[in-house]
Amino acid sequence: MDDDDNTREFLAFLLELHGANVIATATAGEALATLTQFQPEVLLSDIGMPDVDGYMLMRQVRRLSPEQGGSIPAIALTAYAGEINYQQAMAAGFQQHIAKPIEPEELIGAIVNLVR
Repeated sequence: MDDDDNTREFLAFLLELHGANVIATATAGEALATLTQFQPEVLLSDIGMPDVDGYMLMRQVRRLSPEQGGSIPAIALTAYAGEINYQQAMAAGFQQHIAKPIEPEELIGAIVNLVR
């Protein structure tokens, strides 16, 4: 999930090139609604979004039952790359924190490590 169209489209394209089935959403509301119908192996979320940021989204996801996606592995994608931002992402329920600009190999490697 990313509110920037170009970033969202690039990430979807990159992941599809590596064989993933991708559902890209622009808002936290769309992401939560999608989780009720599709159980992805990994959730990617931008942190800096209007209205509901990635931290709030992840806290909402973690309140869901496992059957609804509450235990899905998740990666925070963010321009906020400091240690405090890493700690906030982990506290919200993310397993990984990747700084933008995103290096494709780093992202693919992080996803592979989470789904093993």
